[in-house]
Amino acid sequence: MPNRIDTTFARLREARQKAFVAYVAAGDPDFGRSLEVIRMLADCGADLIELGLPFSDPLADGIVNQMAADRALKSGMTSTRTLDLIREFRQTHQTPIVLFTYLNPVFTYGFEAFHHAAAAAGADGILLLDLPPDEAALNPDLARGAGLQHIRLIAPTTPPARIKLLAQSAAGFIYALSRAGVTGAHGVPAANLASLVTAIKAHSEVPVCVGFGITTPAQAAAVAAIADGVIVGSAIVQQIQLNPAHPAAAVRAFTAPLIAATKAC
Repeated sequence: MPNRIDTTFARLREARQKAFVAYVAAGDPDFGRSLEVIRMLADCGADLIELGLPFSDPLADGIVNQMAADRALKSGMTSTRTLDLIREFRQTHQTPIVLFTYLNPVFTYGFEAFHHAAAAAGADGILLLDLPPDEAALNPDLARGAGLQHIRLIAPTTPPARIKLLAQSAAGFIYALSRAGVTGAHGVPAANLASLVTAIKAHSEVPVCVGFGITTPAQAAAVAAIADGVIVGSAIVQQIQLNPAHPAAAVRAFTAPLIAATKAC
């Protein structure tokens, strides 16, 4: 069976459209409202959903996503409940899901077991923030991760030789950071963003999506003009934080203009 991520990007290429990728934390602010949010994102036109696996020490995340993980954990979310959330979503939607996580909760679950369980639940890919692919290759336990496509992160500061290594080991899509730093921090995209996308594409045919700090339709359109997709996370998560009673409606109102700007390119 073809992976949903590959099928989605093939459809977008044929339609000459760019992808909109939305990030939220699983279980924020609780299981039921989180399910409403991800269903709404799919209905609103998000092409892929990045679902953050709640973790107590999200070192690569800014304060907005840290607080989202904390809300989810306090609501009772676990790795197992996150897979339950995906199963519920799959009852109604086929939008690709990428798990955005750190190694610790996956390793605790059992690296190979987690991959199989997540794929069976309906996840399509995984982005392990703190597991470099060359390090994973040195550990047999971390090399047995079948069932999910492994998404790679590449930053504007990544050296050319490492860009090649990461690009050639990527599947699904490549997450190119618009700038260095943690998620959600304010700042303009790096001046070399276009050249970074070009450098990545020289080594891989895997689509390149750009994220970190994108908050406005104008920024989404500018990124869509040079990449295969736009990733928006902290700005969406902030809508959940500000509107806990009705997060799905708030996320829809905020996200719709960003999706429209992405698709206009």
